[in-house]
Amino acid sequence: MAKITITVPATSANVGAGFDALGLAVSMHNVFTFEESDRIQISSVDGTHVPAGANNLVFRSARAVYDQLGIPLKGLRITQRNDIPMARGLGSSSACIVAGILGANALLGGRLTKRQMLTLATAIEGHPDNVAPAMLGGFVTSVYDEGQVYTVKKDIDTDLAFAAFVPDFRLLTAKARAALPQMISHKDAVYNLSRAALATAAFCDGDYNLLGVATKDALHQQYRLPLIPGGDEMFEFAQDLGALAVYISGAGPTIMAVVHRDNDEFFQRAEAELGQHEKLKHFTVYRLLADNTGATVQ
Repeated sequence: MAKITITVPATSANVGAGFDALGLAVSMHNVFTFEESDRIQISSVDGTHVPAGANNLVFRSARAVYDQLGIPLKGLRITQRNDIPMARGLGSSSACIVAGILGANALLGGRLTKRQMLTLATAIEGHPDNVAPAMLGGFVTSVYDEGQVYTVKKDIDTDLAFAAFVPDFRLLTAKARAALPQMISHKDAVYNLSRAALATAAFCDGDYNLLGVATKDALHQQYRLPLIPGGDEMFEFAQDLGALAVYISGAGPTIMAVVHRDNDEFFQRAEAELGQHEKLKHFTVYRLLADNTGATVQ
């Protein structure tokens, strides 16, 4: 019986101004194995609690592939290794969705194209900003239009690194979205449109000194920061250490900083000084690199 292994990177969505449109993949991964079975068997190999029934997101995503192809599904044997922390704004849900779709497609002989799989993943997730970089890797600009996903991927320069400041609490995406206003001003829309375009150009052109301006935002970060204790202080902390850019990763609560890869002092000081700040001691810093490969199937 064939065993399929899917490895999916963590992702950091929005990248400041690119709300629901921009995302990038980083070097933290979840690993999933799939085997055919006549019943549902789901387990975690690292002790992380995961749903063991049909409501498991990996299984539900796999079943969507079978449903799309009109093939009945009795069960699957799925194991999960969950290195991406859940509900922290690093794409743990998207990793499950992408893994389920790629795993099922591989078991069925690769009948769906990458575009079809990405469109299905976006339909399940609701927006492509996490699932696109999870599947494709790199920095990805995405649009979901009339049921189709349109993407442009750019490999991220290996001279960059990412400092993920991950707090010891979760923030559910539904709660983070509920904090956003129903209406925005024309001024705020223009503010974000111009910066999202600049961020995309900066990654495509390799001019990362623009990211400090390009990641500024008027649509979501100011409304989500009150949900992240120490969030304002973390922005200031990372900027003082010399970050090229600082933004809320996805819906939060992780704060992401973009830095030069050879800036060892940034990470040394971050690790040494976090615990000295009363409002920041609940954060842990992870030194990550870009993942330009995206999800892999073996």
